[in-house]
Amino acid sequence: MSETVIKIENLKKKYRLGAIGGGTLTADLQSWWARVRGKEDPNTKIGTDINTKNKTFMALKGVNLEINKGDTIGIIGGNGAGKSTLLKILSRVTAPTEGSVKINGRISSMLEVGTGFHGELTGRENIYLNGAILGMTKAEVDEKIEAIIDFSECREFIDTPVKRYSSGMYVKLAFSVASHLDSEILIMDEVLAVGDMKFQKKCINKMLDVAKSGRTILYVSHNMQTIEQLCNRVVVLEKGTVRYDGEVDEGVSIYLNSKASQSSVNNDLSVIKREAYLPKIQRAKLNSLTILDKDIPIFYDGEKFKCRLNWKNYEDISDVQLRFEIRTIDDTPIAAAVCKSKLSCKKNIDTEFDVEFDIRSLVSGKYQLLIVLCEIGELGGYRDIDGVYPACAFEVIHDKFNSYNFEWNKKQWGYIQLPNLELNELVELELHN
Repeated sequence: MSETVIKIENLKKKYRLGAIGGGTLTADLQSWWARVRGKEDPNTKIGTDINTKNKTFMALKGVNLEINKGDTIGIIGGNGAGKSTLLKILSRVTAPTEGSVKINGRISSMLEVGTGFHGELTGRENIYLNGAILGMTKAEVDEKIEAIIDFSECREFIDTPVKRYSSGMYVKLAFSVASHLDSEILIMDEVLAVGDMKFQKKCINKMLDVAKSGRTILYVSHNMQTIEQLCNRVVVLEKGTVRYDGEVDEGVSIYLNSKASQSSVNNDLSVIKREAYLPKIQRAKLNSLTILDKDIPIFYDGEKFKCRLNWKNYEDISDVQLRFEIRTIDDTPIAAAVCKSKLSCKKNIDTEFDVEFDIRSLVSGKYQLLIVLCEIGELGGYRDIDGVYPACAFEVIHDKFNSYNFEWNKKQWGYIQLPNLELNELVELELHN
């Protein structure tokens, strides 16, 4: 019978939106007295949304889980599902509002880059600090410190204060410390998103070794490939509740299908949150994407993707270009299409185009579309004006695969289908003298 190392019962976490306190007892009393009388809070800062102040948000709504020794569990779900909140409660960074968490063993957690590091201390000193936090003696850390430094690839900088480290160096050292120190439970939240590809592969192999040693791993990631590689169990969180707990393939499928179910032929792009790298001052904004000649966004053999794209111009812009990128539901980029024509856009006028591109090379599956509006500079470089992801979701179905009773293995062969093979029959010629 498996030993339970973490038992979570009816776990709830409630957050208050807006300011938590005034900073002083006097300010808090003033705010309390204003609330009692139904008056406006005198300590509310200018620009604060009073509609959200003092409202609450339930990040977790009664989570129940049992985690056994040696389990490698992937925790997945959309943004705001409660993944990071759950890990923070398990790591004792924050306390639950209701419910109980019983933990049997020491926990080593890495919730973000450099968690638990002191910027003024060197890399070597931070290794000892993290060991002490976990309850290890100096002798125990001495035993492992050379292996930690070698794995981190930071030996040249190990006696430099970590405030001078790059984000990549931070995550390398932090992961190395967390994975080598003697804790029974390892908690990681999107830690592989910063390191380079070579180091990510190294980390995956190390985590597999850690799992084989009988330690328990809780791993949060939006990268389904690493979840499938590493985990033997998946928990899908949705709006603060457990939607699924079980086999990895089934859990990943449920999560990806929930993303794909948001597809439509009419897509309002104006309400989609933009990425932080885009300019704060908008020169143009993508408004809508309508898939043409379709009631549902499903494309069959030989069909091209036809859509109508609309955007608003806030100033005159010359040499504008469109870029479409196709990604899988797990956010892997697989194809791109660029508009050859350069467009000139006029201020305060909506621009609308019908766009058509060939998706016949895609294998059967579900996809998402990224649309980027960019400006071509005098020297040929470009800069993004606006971009939306996901602009829409769609599905490709190839009937011929079914007719051949052939199942495409995306994990091994990818998502681009090459043209059919052509066989040329070899004819042997009899030579006569």
